[in-house]
Amino acid sequence: MKDWVAYPGSPYPLGATWDGSGVNFALFGEHAERVELCLFDQAYGVPEAARITMQEQTDHVWHVYLPEARPGLMYGFRVYGPYDPAQGQRFNPYKLLIDPYAKAITGPVEWSDAMFGYEVNGSEDADLVMNTEDDAAGMPKSVVVEPGFSWGDDMPLRIPWYDTVIYEAHVRGLTILNTELPESIRGTYAGLADRRMVSYFQDLGVTAVELMPVHHFVHDRHLVEMGLKNYWGYNSIGFFAPDMRYAASLSPGDAVNEFKTMVRTLHQAGIEVILDVVYNHTAEGNHMGPTLSFRGIDNTAYYRTLADDPRYYMDYTGTGNTLNMRHPRPIQMIMDSLRYWITEMHVDGFRFDLASALARELHAVDRLSAFFDIIHQDPVISQVKLIAEPWDVGEGGYQVGNFPVLWTEWNGKYRDSVRRFWRGDSNQVAELAYRLTGSSDLYADNGRQPYASINFITAHDGFTMRDLVSYNEKHNEANGEGNRDGHDDNISYNYGVEGDTDDPEIQEIRARQIRNFLTTLFISQGVPMLLHGDESGRTQYGNNNAYCQDNEVSWKEWDLDGIQEDILAWAKRVIRFRKEHAVLGRRRFFQGRKIRGSEVKDIAWLNHDGSEISHDEWQQTERRTLGMWLAGEAADVVDEQGKHIIGDTLVILLNSSDEVVPFRLPRTPGGRRWTLALDTYHPHLAEGRNRFRSTGTYQLQPRSIAILKHPAGNHQ
Repeated sequence: MKDWVAYPGSPYPLGATWDGSGVNFALFGEHAERVELCLFDQAYGVPEAARITMQEQTDHVWHVYLPEARPGLMYGFRVYGPYDPAQGQRFNPYKLLIDPYAKAITGPVEWSDAMFGYEVNGSEDADLVMNTEDDAAGMPKSVVVEPGFSWGDDMPLRIPWYDTVIYEAHVRGLTILNTELPESIRGTYAGLADRRMVSYFQDLGVTAVELMPVHHFVHDRHLVEMGLKNYWGYNSIGFFAPDMRYAASLSPGDAVNEFKTMVRTLHQAGIEVILDVVYNHTAEGNHMGPTLSFRGIDNTAYYRTLADDPRYYMDYTGTGNTLNMRHPRPIQMIMDSLRYWITEMHVDGFRFDLASALARELHAVDRLSAFFDIIHQDPVISQVKLIAEPWDVGEGGYQVGNFPVLWTEWNGKYRDSVRRFWRGDSNQVAELAYRLTGSSDLYADNGRQPYASINFITAHDGFTMRDLVSYNEKHNEANGEGNRDGHDDNISYNYGVEGDTDDPEIQEIRARQIRNFLTTLFISQGVPMLLHGDESGRTQYGNNNAYCQDNEVSWKEWDLDGIQEDILAWAKRVIRFRKEHAVLGRRRFFQGRKIRGSEVKDIAWLNHDGSEISHDEWQQTERRTLGMWLAGEAADVVDEQGKHIIGDTLVILLNSSDEVVPFRLPRTPGGRRWTLALDTYHPHLAEGRNRFRSTGTYQLQPRSIAILKHPAGNHQ
């Protein structure tokens, strides 16, 4: 082994930091008794090139400085201390540990029993006996990185929420089948940054790409043994490292610059990058899980353990463990990670997986927990887009509408309401009205605005939009769990035929329902989020929990048939329509506004006879039609000079019944004619060519949406 020159170094910053002359290594370990820094010449299959005892400890941080170390160096830690699971202590120096602050990690775990801190023998008490088999040969290695990068004039785009259109995407699944891209970059950060993908995003009209987890994650052992993978990536082990398996270059550390290049390229095209982040748990699972990093560094500091039996973990996430948000060091790690991705990687925001778990200080979800307090006062993190998945699996974990100001939320109630309405359920219209107008019942009371609602109908977790209208039952057999996994998404949309069909009538009905979903999404107040592939009718063949399907089940199709091409054209059309009509992206809830001293109504709800819906009529359980009149002159959007932008007045007609409904149109100023903009029953009708007189009747077809418009007044 080489004899390395070692100096005491500094306890800050944590992780491995190249300063141009050498590398400082720092690792928090409150209960550790000794820490060794292990250096490697190769990623796998070889012993350490050197072991260096970290002699210095400051405020529970072990640190050392190596003046001869350089970027590209691979390393890990061995941490000594008591192996006493009954007391929550699981130190095991035979296990090489990933640096929690590693900026790059070399690759996957090469699974064997050695990766577990205990003797794997199948018994319930196996974890009480320490495993002395060394695991370094098959463990990923942390990598020292060169932080320098030529960002040029790249700056945060800061696109306003009310102008934002989010596209939820998987780095690999989005481009792996795109034959227009060079094969070498399909499924990678470089593939997302290719000019053809950038053009696709721009033509579609999205303003932000929300990437499913890119933090370095682990493929679970049981999945690997079944020939599957943790495709979604909600199994993080490195909160600072972009997963190198999504990089076109497989050289250690290259993923960092490739990710930065992707962000810079998308920014140049006016597209923000939002990361789906999983700070609520790690890939180490429950007490029978592997020892990969946190468990072996300081188990009771990093994880919530049972107060009366610290051998076991609190599990608010359904994954076996929950990060310990009552301890300052895990909170610091999350905040450091967020700042790193903002300042060094230039991302524009975050979607927090199972965010309710992060707010649990004792047991209940606390809106004023330390996690929120720290984020709100942070001058960096508080300035980016913050999106909560406002639930976890613990008691009281469903918190839609309860997150504080600065936060937006995945609005699960929006998803459910829109699905129920278009299924034809009774007694849905009153709630749908709230969802179409930004869910003021959820967000207005605590000072938030319509854009607090992230509206979605489908997401990665569940059916795709095409499968939503094609299957009555989930078909997750390929997941190897007997089709018991996944949520019950039974929505009875398949019209008697399960899955694909050649029947043109059923194909058209399904395509129309997809158009209804897309149109509803983009005419609703709030922030629309579109699942990748839904814009072109992607199917997962009935699998509504494709988390382990890294194959054609999950990948986006690019070779489209005629129906899929039509759906894509419609998606582009409704996104463009939203952007062209300011009244569909309001900054504030509907409440009227004054123009030249006069109060102007900004919204009205209409019966099919043209009258306004009364209080009692909202309660009619069999109502399946709804008209919504939006005043263009009452839009709350201003131009650069502070003048109100006057747009078209719209009337939006929705019919979830199986009957044609003659709908009397509202009276217009001066008897102007209404012009048809969109009709999901007649998707090929061109906008502006069909006109209808004021107070005339529009024949609203079964299960369809029609939108008509006329120019608003000239108020300033």
